[in-house]
Amino acid sequence: MSTASAPALQEATGRFLQFLAAQRNASQLTVKSYREDLTHLLDYLTQQFGQEPAVDQITAVDLRGYLGQLHEQHYARSTIARRLAAVRSFFRYAILQGWCRTNPAKALRNPRPQRKLPHFLSTEEVARLLEAPPTDTPLGLRDRAILEVMYSAGLRVSEVVGLNDGDLDFAGSLLRVRGKGRRERLAPLGSYAQQALRDYLKVRTLAPDVPQGPAAPVFVNRFGRRLTTRSVARMLEKYLKITGLDRRTSPHTLRHSFATHLLDAGADIRSVQELLGHKSLATTQIYTHVSTAQLLRAYQAAHPHSSRTASGS
Repeated sequence: MSTASAPALQEATGRFLQFLAAQRNASQLTVKSYREDLTHLLDYLTQQFGQEPAVDQITAVDLRGYLGQLHEQHYARSTIARRLAAVRSFFRYAILQGWCRTNPAKALRNPRPQRKLPHFLSTEEVARLLEAPPTDTPLGLRDRAILEVMYSAGLRVSEVVGLNDGDLDFAGSLLRVRGKGRRERLAPLGSYAQQALRDYLKVRTLAPDVPQGPAAPVFVNRFGRRLTTRSVARMLEKYLKITGLDRRTSPHTLRHSFATHLLDAGADIRSVQELLGHKSLATTQIYTHVSTAQLLRAYQAAHPHSSRTASGS
């Protein structure tokens, strides 16, 4: 039951909004957003109670019901998170005012942010990109070697520019890669990448003040010094224009493509995790969603009884 000191929800909401404007110096836009979110809650609870409830009548069960309705009505996760933030702020204020003994919003959890599927290229698109750099200039040979190595080994752009001559093992078809958190791993070096590297290293010129031998940077700029990640990004932009490929493509897209193509071909997910240098399997699992999406598209396009191809659907 409500107590005499606990106002009805609409009155309490009005006091809270005044508090935000006067005491917290909230902008008009912020106050407007809170008002809309709390009005939405008021409408839901009034319908559930059959009348407007007092603040201390509202329980965690009521708020979970409200959260459930938001999900059922397919609100965006960002919208749900914003409305929950407004509800939490309101009930923290209600506790301070002595309107509630406990905070019914305390146990509410935000929806997990939806992870966007990574952008990747098809095998045909990768082939177009890898063949774009010319092979009759030193910079063209370098660019082709960079793209081949990134796709062959699934490297991050920071990892490829960090390669030294001592990290190359042509005999073992391997690279030693220094990844995130200074973790080292061995990465495979395919025959195409090996050939591209050999062709490039024949024409590479190092600046006099750059380390020689095993510490020499594999990829250098036109001045003979270690290439930067930004330079690789600019290089890629140039070949995207030449090939007409999706402009969303970034250096990391080749890493995404590497993982997706391996899983599509039947590679074990834990093997892909090791190859990518992921500490957690959960990070690698997003690529299984990509592969599943590809399978569904293929099914819907080809199967006679799929929803897209069935007659009369």
